[in-house]
Formats: sequence, structure tokens, C-alpha cells
Amino acid sequence: MCSPDVTATVYEQLARRRLGRRALVTAGLVTAATAGMVGAVGSPRRAVAHPAGTVWDLTHVVDEHFPVWPGSRRFAMRTVADNKNNDTGSLGSLLPQSIFYVNELSYDEHTGTHVDAPAHADPDGITVERIPVENLTAPLVVIDIAARAASDHDALLSTADIDQWERLHGRIPERAFVALHSGWQSRLSEPGAFTNQDATGVQHTPGFAREAVERLVHERSVVGIGTDTLSIDAGRDTSYSAHLAALGSGIYAVEVLADLHAVPASGATVFVGAPTHAGGSGGPARVLAFSS
Repeated sequence: MCSPDVTATVYEQLARRRLGRRALVTAGLVTAATAGMVGAVGSPRRAVAHPAGTVWDLTHVVDEHFPVWPGSRRFAMRTVADNKNNDTGSLGSLLPQSIFYVNELSYDEHTGTHVDAPAHADPDGITVERIPVENLTAPLVVIDIAARAASDHDALLSTADIDQWERLHGRIPERAFVALHSGWQSRLSEPGAFTNQDATGVQHTPGFAREAVERLVHERSVVGIGTDTLSIDAGRDTSYSAHLAALGSGIYAVEVLADLHAVPASGATVFVGAPTHAGGSGGPARVLAFSS
């Protein structure tokens, strides 16, 4: 919410005004409302009734145990000020008790549910803050290959899967967002199962076939694609053909989506809350789906 310097200034002003305990508690409660998500890592997210319909949260809660791409730095969080344990942390002792709860976060951009901007794979691609806002809300298409991926960990979403989806639901709308549901979320509770590396370090996880991405981009004009795994590429594809086909064409991707099994295959709308740090290759996102 605030930098330590700003918070320290607030403390000084409050101290000078000699606000009573009641005012401090009130300020603390207002600030606590912005403290962030609470929930078990990898836990199912329930659909929420809304006056306009139903809302699904497709975002994972992350902590230091959440899987990351092999070799990447894990998420870390350090408390800077704690309003529950009379600890002002690095902010000093301007007041006898901290009225703010503040954490310092450390993570790679591609952690948890996150966006890949075109620049992630294309040196000439746009960075994350430049993704057009009109592309961050789109008709949601969910293509389910979970049954096949359960036995074939290298399964690919193919053009045949697109054909099958369209036979059931009609042509994919233009400017849609297409998500691959592989059922991989069920592996989060077992250490090592989500990255699924073999003895040589190769990952065996589902992904998009390059031909499928090319059809979605060039024949269906999608604005983005997503997956419930760590990568839109199959883990064994070290040429990253899906990344090059998607990001190289100027669309974005969202990886490690949650609860795709709960969302209808068609008829919902997705909202991607992409980050806006300048020059970013991507970053953690809050992703919601809506259906009337």
C-alpha cells in the first residue's frame, strides 16, 4: 500500500495529533481491508453469485511452496510492519504499536497465475503494461483434454481438439481467450508432480501444439491463450514453439490458471487483471470469469 517512508510520515503526523486508541484501531481496520488474498495454496475456489450472474476466480493463491519453473526463484514474503504483534519492524518506534500491516514481496514475474507479454518471447514484442485494455476482457473458451492428459503427460491440445470443441459449441468467437484445461491442478498437492521432471530433468506436462496456436491466432483472431500448467508449451518442448507462435504474433498468454474445470466450456467472459509495471515481460495477475 505505502512505502516505509510514507508510512513513517503518517506515523509522525498521527503522533503529533495525539490520536486516541480508538482512532488508531479504526485506521488499522480500514487499512487491513487491503491486506490481500487469504486462502490455502492450491485450494479449490468457489464460484460466487453476483447480481449480474456468476463469478469464478481463476487465480491461485501462492506462498513459498507454490511450484515455479525449474531454476526460478520462489515467492517470498517478509513482514515489514505488523499491527497484530506490536511490531513496527523496520519502520522504527514512532508509535508504541504499528497501525499498518505491511509486507515486502519478492518473486519472479512468472510466478503463480501470471501473464506472459509478447516481449517475453519476442524481442520486438510489447511489454506487459502495453497490452491493450480491450484485449484483457474476452469471450472465454475452455478446451478440455484432462482425460487424455491423465494418462499421457505429454498431451498436446491439437487442431483436432479445436475441431471437436467447435462441433459441440460452434465456431470460436473472434477476439476470444482460449484456455487449455489439462487437469494439472490436481497435482499441486504432491511435491514435484506439478513440474513432473524425469531423471534427466525434462518436464512432462501438457501444452498447446504449435499448429493449434497458429490456427487460433490466424484463423480465429484470439486475443490470448492460457493453461493450467506452468507453460503454454508442453514441458518437453525445449524449442518453445507455442510461445513463439503465440507471443511472436502479438497475443499474450496466461499460465497456471486455476479451476478451469468449474467454468463452462463456452458462454463465459474472462477478465485478466494484468500488471502494469513499465517494461515488464509479464507478471502475476488476478483472473476472473463471469457468466450471466
